Amino acid sequence: MARLGTSPEPSHAGGDAPAPQHVAIIMDGNGRWAKARGLPRTAGHERGVEALRRTVEAAGDLGIRYLTVFSFSTENWRRPAAEVNTLFGLLKAYVQRDLSRLKQDGVRVRVIGQREGLPPDIAELVDRAERETAANSKFHLTIAFNYGARNEILRATQAYARAIAAGEVSGELTDAGFEQYLDTKDLPDPDLVIRTSGEYRISNFLLWQAAYAELLFVDVLWPDFSKSHLESAISRYHERERRFGALTPGAT
Repeated sequence: MARLGTSPEPSHAGGDAPAPQHVAIIMDGNGRWAKARGLPRTAGHERGVEALRRTVEAAGDLGIRYLTVFSFSTENWRRPAAEVNTLFGLLKAYVQRDLSRLKQDGVRVRVIGQREGLPPDIAELVDRAERETAANSKFHLTIAFNYGARNEILRATQAYARAIAAGEVSGELTDAGFEQYLDTKDLPDPDLVIRTSGEYRISNFLLWQAAYAELLFVDVLWPDFSKSHLESAISRYHERERRFGALTPGAT
């Protein structure tokens, strides 16, 4: 595997326009990929990890600085125990295999979501990945694991209420102030949210942060996602006009 961001110059899809700073991806379609090939769902998840490795490398080459991926939702606990255990095992295997390389390549790893309820070995591995890459800033990889946006907003509200009760904060609550209690407090909002597999929903992912993100739904199943798909997504992103609620200059 080539090292992250080792291209002489980042190649931005869409001509001279810079890549979006922050891309978030809902990695969907592992099970359908496996079913179409007569394989167990676990095989789809394993191939999905390989797609993640490709995408991290591609994002760095294309000039993206922040990549957030939706790996395991708070709703995924409803799946069969064997599949949940497989997902836990794949996260563990990914971190154990790739952490040294990510650290060396300047990647900062964050894992957002609810830590309570995670198996102790997974929680310990998550802490280790964050701790050992905390000083890195070349590329930011955020993994949403045991994550749900409603749960995140609820936890942030509860944390703010505790801070009020403790006298730690006062005054009117602002957007910027509330964001300090979100899991993503140190990250910019995503510019582009991609969902693979052809589904047209965001499934409780980054509801606060993606308020003004461009949304793109692609038909490819996640295990088949490649650099060319990411380049195409960036090109389509550049065709959009982002107004953030305002009018285009000169519009009436």
